[in-house]
Amino acid sequence: MRQRGNKATRQLLTALLILLLLASAHAQSPATYYVRPDGGSTEQCTGLVDAPYPGSGTGQPCAWDHPFRALPPSGPPRIAGSDTLIIGAGSYMMGYGAPEADQEDDICARDYPWACHMSPIPSGSDPAHPTRILGAGWDSGCLNPPQLWGTERADLILNLTGSSNVEVACLEITDRSGCVEFHTGGLACERDTYPFGPWAVRGLYAQDSANVHLKELNIHGLASAGIHAGRLTDWTVEEVRIAGNGWVGWDGDLWEGSDSNSGTLLFHHWTVEWNGCGETYPGGEPAGCWGQTAGGYGDGVGTGETGGHWIIEDSAFLHNTSDGLDLLYARREDSSITIRRTIAEGNAGNQIKTNGPTYIENSILVGNCGFFDGQPFTFHVDNCRALGTALSLALRPGNRVTVTNNTLTSEGDCLVLADAYGTPSGSESVRLRNNIFQGHTDFLQPFESTCLAWAEGFPHNPFDIDYSVIADVKHNPCPGPHDICGVSPGLVNTSIDAFDAHLLESSPAIDAGISIGAPSTDFEGDPRPFGYGVDIGADEYIGPFAPSVGTFEPNGGSGRVGEWADFTTTYSDPNGYEDIKWAFFFLDREPPIASGGLAAAYIHPANILWLKDGGICRPGQAKSLSTVYITLDCSNSSVSGTGGTLTINWHVLPTQCFVGGCGGNRAYELVMDGAGWSDLGAVGTWTLNPASGPAQDRGPAVQLTEADLKRLMEEIEVLVSTDS
Repeated sequence: MRQRGNKATRQLLTALLILLLLASAHAQSPATYYVRPDGGSTEQCTGLVDAPYPGSGTGQPCAWDHPFRALPPSGPPRIAGSDTLIIGAGSYMMGYGAPEADQEDDICARDYPWACHMSPIPSGSDPAHPTRILGAGWDSGCLNPPQLWGTERADLILNLTGSSNVEVACLEITDRSGCVEFHTGGLACERDTYPFGPWAVRGLYAQDSANVHLKELNIHGLASAGIHAGRLTDWTVEEVRIAGNGWVGWDGDLWEGSDSNSGTLLFHHWTVEWNGCGETYPGGEPAGCWGQTAGGYGDGVGTGETGGHWIIEDSAFLHNTSDGLDLLYARREDSSITIRRTIAEGNAGNQIKTNGPTYIENSILVGNCGFFDGQPFTFHVDNCRALGTALSLALRPGNRVTVTNNTLTSEGDCLVLADAYGTPSGSESVRLRNNIFQGHTDFLQPFESTCLAWAEGFPHNPFDIDYSVIADVKHNPCPGPHDICGVSPGLVNTSIDAFDAHLLESSPAIDAGISIGAPSTDFEGDPRPFGYGVDIGADEYIGPFAPSVGTFEPNGGSGRVGEWADFTTTYSDPNGYEDIKWAFFFLDREPPIASGGLAAAYIHPANILWLKDGGICRPGQAKSLSTVYITLDCSNSSVSGTGGTLTINWHVLPTQCFVGGCGGNRAYELVMDGAGWSDLGAVGTWTLNPASGPAQDRGPAVQLTEADLKRLMEEIEVLVSTDS
């Protein structure tokens, strides 16, 4: 009996344990909290419903009224790891005097309020379950992000100290003062006596942080730094703007302990501009721009000693008062740098500075390092600091750097500098291919021109330069057998302060590059090569070669439900009809809806006709494609081409009135080749009459959108791949 009792007890305890574990899992499942200006306190609202506080009661199903309710300065966070906090549109004061920050305690006090800021965001449980801090609209284009603005000398606004597995998106982070911390030219912030004013030191601070995703943030106008962050691992930064911060845009020097980052640091559509300048409030204009000799700093991006693989794509570093992108201290053995489709312009020092293994392609470096000279927004900037070389490369022993399909110009000492970092082995190399080098008068030494390239500290010449266009540089060197030297590169504008890197039709750079190692697209995403060969420089010349829509017959004609009709559409391409890849034909209301009428296409490389909702066939094939509205007879449809014109004959049978009834229709065409798309063109009209009786008046239609087109192409590609 005792054994049976023990067994029953064990079963009961096991059941209870399972229930407790299930209850615990349920209690710890991620929750979504809401903040909105018309919400309530934590006593008034649960924070779990996106609704205003009703005006009375406690524990109501409504949103909180401030982000500090979730992440209070003086207490533990009220949200847990992997929870989501959605902040509604509006503005929220961040600092002393805000909700949860209006008491006198060790953290928030009138006379020392700088620590009165958001507590650290709790880490998510793993990368797949991040803690999310999101502005309302984060999932629909972020058109009206909420504003978090710092006040009373708050040391920071967003706190990612020790925060990992975190996503932050769709926020504006700023303050409401034009002051700059420690400024020596009249813009200094009040640091000594309360009230300190509506300013904050930093926008975002992070350390010891991994697997973080920042997206659609506008961090601007802070008194010192936009982002101050180090000891990061595997961060992704997308569509983030860091602008008008008084000392620096992105500061990677933590001042205490190691700064080194690791893993992959990925930046897409990253704009870093006007840092080292104050930002007027509310105008948002640059003011008091200053550099290091005036006591400031001014890098767009600077770091302490760091590792990691830095990948920077589709980004811009503009008008910072020192270097644009300074990765000189990316010197740990595991560091490497990749830069693609990026522009650096108007920075007062080097436009881009790197260390170690580096790959740069499809980028534009405009070294107008004297940009700030004499400007009304300039207090004191060091023009052409570090001699203003456009591209500065530090190579550690054995390192290789590749610079391919870029366009560089400079009024600094040189266009490219290679500097030995450590004791060189003699195997270091800087391989430059398909680049345009446009020199100018040296800003600091106007008696001479910018030099092409200079190497320091190597026992050998590390430069391997070929397939270049080189113009107006010191001593007119022409180092490579395929270089084009001493002639204009044929750019839209070569002047240093209005530089435009697009190629003219007459440019010697067109088709003059080498295809080996060349990227498959250019700075703007246009295909490379286009034409007979790869162009030199960041731009691949497309010029007048884009395709265009043609004609439709029988324009102005009519037909009837149940009767066969023949349509002829033409499409044009200056490179020849063989270059056409997609040719669309729509017959529907105005504008085309791409459904409920005739939506068809010809895919030239595969020689396939497509009818929306009807499938695919080949011209001349004994097959018909049918929808509820129309039938396409493939056997009596044909495709031909001559010169630059593609002609398609469509043999169709309308089987019932289109959506909205019979009546007038417009014919539209759309064509794409290697250069891109034509505009959607209206090419004619055609009236569909019912089987008997007059045509009907048709209602309004829905615009064909880019998303519609992408969806149609994906649908066709699936059909073509299945067929093949």
